[in-house]
Amino acid sequence: MSEMTEYKPGTFCWPELVASDLGKAKDFYSKLFGWDITDVPIADDNVYSMASIGGREAGGLYQMWPEQAEQGIPTHWANYVSVANVDEVVKKAETLGANIIVEPMDVFDAGRMAVIMDPTGAVFSIWQAGKHIGARVVNEHGALVWNEIATKDTDKAKEFYTELFGWEADEMDMGDGMIYTAFMNADRPAAGMMAITSDMGDMPSVWSVYFAVDDCDKSVEEAKSLGGEVVVPPTDIPEVGRFSYLKDSQGGVFAIIKLIKQPD
Repeated sequence: MSEMTEYKPGTFCWPELVASDLGKAKDFYSKLFGWDITDVPIADDNVYSMASIGGREAGGLYQMWPEQAEQGIPTHWANYVSVANVDEVVKKAETLGANIIVEPMDVFDAGRMAVIMDPTGAVFSIWQAGKHIGARVVNEHGALVWNEIATKDTDKAKEFYTELFGWEADEMDMGDGMIYTAFMNADRPAAGMMAITSDMGDMPSVWSVYFAVDDCDKSVEEAKSLGGEVVVPPTDIPEVGRFSYLKDSQGGVFAIIKLIKQPD
């Protein structure tokens, strides 16, 4: 399934790049993924850049606000989860030990959002759809296909997200002592979780976005030619696909994957 008309609550629905240099970001991702990017005017002569694939919205990009830059926030991908009621989810998140980074706010008539830091330090956003449901295309080349949290406390994260979104946790032994958790949103996979290990250094808990690609190795070489860097080289996941973690030309981290079978 690649065409989306709605998102069940608890489903990741929108990837958004917060860029230190919007022009540089548009050049990198439009060439890497074949995105068509349209600037939509917003307040104070700023724009929100909408990325599309075949006329269908795939994600967004915007120039980092001055106050974000002053705080030393790097270029990064924000990950939005669809919810039925932002305000209720924020209240519940607080009772579960989360910190609210951005309080519930309306985004014109597009929808309502908030930004939350979970009890392990990973940040994510929530989205209550108005006129904008999120990505209209998923699982195709250059489109959202998966989200994954790497965390220093998998037990605490599992407790938080299963309580907050009603996800169920399915733990899988990947060998060599690695446990990978697939969060299920009813009968559909919602996201993945892995533990931050000592060989990852002083890495903070973080949510990452995966984009589908037609050829992992080819996309890695293309990213490198555009000024990107390889964080994890192309690697096979048995019966799943071939993936790589990359940095864009500004240091924003994201992942790509060529799946063996497209999600239903």
